[in-house]
Amino acid sequence: MPITELPLLDRWMLERTASLIEEVSADFERFEFYRFFQALQNFCVVDLSNVYLDIAKDRLYVSGASDARRRSCQTVLQLVVERLAGLIAPVLCHMAEDIWQNLPYPVAEASVFERGWPTAPAEWAAAELLAPLQRILELRAQVNRQLERCRSEGTIGSSLEAQVQLEIDDSADAGDSNGDDNSEVGRTVSLSEALALVQASDHPQVDNLADWLLVSALQIGGEAPTAVVAEASEAGVTVRIARAEGSKCARCWHFETDIGRYLAHPSLCGRCVAVLG
Repeated sequence: MPITELPLLDRWMLERTASLIEEVSADFERFEFYRFFQALQNFCVVDLSNVYLDIAKDRLYVSGASDARRRSCQTVLQLVVERLAGLIAPVLCHMAEDIWQNLPYPVAEASVFERGWPTAPAEWAAAELLAPLQRILELRAQVNRQLERCRSEGTIGSSLEAQVQLEIDDSADAGDSNGDDNSEVGRTVSLSEALALVQASDHPQVDNLADWLLVSALQIGGEAPTAVVAEASEAGVTVRIARAEGSKCARCWHFETDIGRYLAHPSLCGRCVAVLG
């Protein structure tokens, strides 16, 4: 799949990886190795683990082996892990080589040290995604705070037990621009603009807000769900949490209303039944 045709989340991950390579390369050139460690740790903990892999688990574990949503994620992970191995090779040489020798697919180079210093193709650059995705991640953190509150109160367990309703006050969530209006870097967008970008994606099976928030159902506007267990407003956005309708799918753990409808797999949802054939 061409890079430019990847889902938004995958393109964002490659953009963040390209930025990391540029930053780490400059750190090594200046012999500022402590900055390299800080940049690498932040990337692995925040961008890769807390965001991308957290969202991608469903794609990797639940989708069919040949599904495009799974294959695109595997493609991104391959591109990222090879470059991470190269970035750490000068200072964590044994770990880098262990990674290289245990890649689950063949590569041309017998050793990570034969690959050379990592680079990122120009097509990885997607600065136009940074501001909208940052706004989505801010919303994700806002929703997570309410989900954590529900967990601590015992009203829900896993986030997949929840449905979320959002009310957006556009007047209180107006977009802004810092510095050069023509620059995507540093630009701030409204949540409505960010959501419009996601909704216009050609890959709704990947780029959908419910999956990014790790909840079973999402509603924007409309009537509030019954039996709301948490509600909070912040920065023009009201978040309401309620228990998801339906029953838990034994395979994907999403709560769906069609559990029990399929005789061959009475404990599975329609999506999982389709994957199993």
